[in-house]
Amino acid sequence: MKLDLIQGDEPVLVSFPHSGTDIPKTIESAMTNHALTLPDTDWFLPRLYDFVAQLGVSTIAAKFSRYVIDPNRSIDGENLYPGQPTPKLCPTECFDGSPIYREGMQPDEFEVGKRTAEYWQQYHDSVQTELSRIRNQFGVAVLFDAHSISSSVPRLFDGKLPEFSMGTARESSCDPTLAQGIESVLQSQSGYAWVFNGRFVGGYITRHYGQPDQNIHAVQLELSKATYMDESRDQWDDEKAENVRPVLRQILESVLNWAQSQK
Repeated sequence: MKLDLIQGDEPVLVSFPHSGTDIPKTIESAMTNHALTLPDTDWFLPRLYDFVAQLGVSTIAAKFSRYVIDPNRSIDGENLYPGQPTPKLCPTECFDGSPIYREGMQPDEFEVGKRTAEYWQQYHDSVQTELSRIRNQFGVAVLFDAHSISSSVPRLFDGKLPEFSMGTARESSCDPTLAQGIESVLQSQSGYAWVFNGRFVGGYITRHYGQPDQNIHAVQLELSKATYMDESRDQWDDEKAENVRPVLRQILESVLNWAQSQK
């Protein structure tokens, strides 16, 4: 399996599409030295969210790197943010614009199709199957798509991001009361800046699976890495992580409470 799936006994699925680091040797051999450090990985997210097991929710995490293929992009190549730089299904550039592949070694159409079938499809088949199982059991399912990103990426956005960037596909991927519960949690704390549907409104996963009329709701959190890491060295920071975890837990508890109230 190219992913880790843990089934819980509650109506929520937490997704980690960009925390994986596995790269096949055949792909690795074509990559630049800089890209091999995997600078755009959502480092340590399953570790940061280790409390979700206590909540009884399901989790799914890609083992493969987003540089192999990006599960949060559509296979039709649609740009999720028209007019702005956006990574491809099989990205060829790091967020900073530097090349992922050595000259002439970018994946061709055949290779992209192969990776789609081997990695992307397996991830999405698993997400769809788990959401269907949850909805069939509880009558409702909520997908919480968990991401992290460097606080400053000049090529993608100006200045620094708020620590918490929530996305609901511009209020279309979930019931408004679910988003309101998350907003109440963020309003009740003062340690972190936050925004709803700012620079990041949700990627393919949030937009595709968030179908409130079908009783499947989706939200995305783009968390600043500065909240739990030493960004300059891509290293875990215990103190930062312990400070931000209570807020993350309160958000997930809000999501879970909302989902349970819909049964």
